[in-house]
Amino acid sequence: MTSRYLEVITSAPKKSSSLSVILKDAGRNLADFMVFFDFDNTITSFDVLDGVIEKFSINRDWVAYEEAWKKGKIGSRQCLGGQLRSIRVTRQALCEYLSGIGIDPYFKRLLELLRAGGINPVILSDSFSFMIDFILKNHGIAGVKIYSNKFRFYKNRLIPSFPYTNNLCSHCAHCKTSTLSNESFKNRKVIYAGDGLSDVCPACHADVVFAKNKCSLLKHFTDTGRECMAFTDLGDMYNYFRSMRDTSKAACL
Repeated sequence: MTSRYLEVITSAPKKSSSLSVILKDAGRNLADFMVFFDFDNTITSFDVLDGVIEKFSINRDWVAYEEAWKKGKIGSRQCLGGQLRSIRVTRQALCEYLSGIGIDPYFKRLLELLRAGGINPVILSDSFSFMIDFILKNHGIAGVKIYSNKFRFYKNRLIPSFPYTNNLCSHCAHCKTSTLSNESFKNRKVIYAGDGLSDVCPACHADVVFAKNKCSLLKHFTDTGRECMAFTDLGDMYNYFRSMRDTSKAACL
């Protein structure tokens, strides 16, 4: 990712806060926060979209698109459009594959804790809603708002569409920062959890950032001297919110 790109995506960023700072506001309720999750390699243990592309592509053309995207030569919309052209898979075969995808074992507990505190988390993904929704439902999870790219089946082809692009920025197929800045989410502290390059921009506009260990988002925050909290799995986030809840309760005694 080039420095010029970073200058664009981090315009008017927020300064993320540490756990100790956020907990000093003892009177704050969980409902004063909004929580956004990336999906691939954040709620799941690996990049599901990459797995689908590799498994069901009829050639290796997807590799060139991936390398061009990583080097910043193309945006993810162009990358994904090119990669999906090589995929041949039926709905049944894709669903069979997705049925074997696991999620972080702490996600359900974390979701229950957040909902009990008045937070309805949102998933922001540069992947595709069909896959995300299928995986969540397969694990008995419903009611989570998902903003992502879409595709439709045409015989054994996947035809993508990108409803959340930003014409001012060509890097991401789904501009997560635009979605995060939606009017309905304003006036609440933003907590963001992610791992990869598509998470850098929205994370820079969050108040608190969780960045997965050994991944691009954490490297960016480390390299640029921005504060975030590294996490290994969502158990770390669960403990964070449980501490917030317990601190808030203690302040009311």
